[in-house]
Amino acid sequence: MKLRHRFMAALGSAALLIAAASHAQERFITVASTTSTEQSGLFKHLLPVFEKDGGIKVRVIARGTGQALATGRRGDADVLFVHDKVAEEKFVAEGEGVKRQEVMYNDFVVIGPKSDPAKAAGKDILEGLRRIEAARAPFVSRGDKSGTHAAELRYWTLAGVDLEKSKGTWYRDTGSGMGPALNTASSMNAYILSDRGTWLNFKNRGELGIVVEGDNKLFNQYGVIMVNPARHPHVKVADGQKFIDWLVSDVGQKTIANYKIGGEQLFFPNAKR
Repeated sequence: MKLRHRFMAALGSAALLIAAASHAQERFITVASTTSTEQSGLFKHLLPVFEKDGGIKVRVIARGTGQALATGRRGDADVLFVHDKVAEEKFVAEGEGVKRQEVMYNDFVVIGPKSDPAKAAGKDILEGLRRIEAARAPFVSRGDKSGTHAAELRYWTLAGVDLEKSKGTWYRDTGSGMGPALNTASSMNAYILSDRGTWLNFKNRGELGIVVEGDNKLFNQYGVIMVNPARHPHVKVADGQKFIDWLVSDVGQKTIANYKIGGEQLFFPNAKR
């Protein structure tokens, strides 16, 4: 019996060593991305196709764009997949990234109570925000330095609203991702700026619906960037570039276009090759 126990123990140890070696040899890259690409369900649709085609696993760090860029600056990701063009171009100009390529777009929408107490409904994002502020209607902000938060602040400024002077109990700064912020808006029956993709995949809508959409200013571009290996030599350049090349390829672009919820397309590929 003792011999059998020793044999079984040795067999178990060998299996563990084989599993550990296999895991260590697994090819993977780390992609820091915005919460909208994850919470919209896009990655669940997209990554299995790439992983099957490319043989490379993708580990996603889903954060606001500002935090994703900070992750890249620290060298804690190989590739960034984000949506704040101004911040992305600055990232590359500072030598933190190698190149920025456009991948896809969708749009932002203002979500709010179906009763629309601020009378904000329409196609004009700036007028809608002015009416929300004038009515002091509850508004939820992500407040997390994400691409969506940066866009929201831009729209308030363009609308001529000085949030520093106007902020009050009507304006809720959550510091959270898109999904949790939408949950807060649902519980408060409040207005909120959201990317359309996350909204379409959001289930806990309560009495909320789309209030403002269709303004050209609501265009929402996504880009992909390789973290600069000259700053961080451990960056997996070959595998990271394989992922980038796949995203902008015909196959990758078609896979993005094929992602739909209820028959509605969430993202529109527009890579320039």
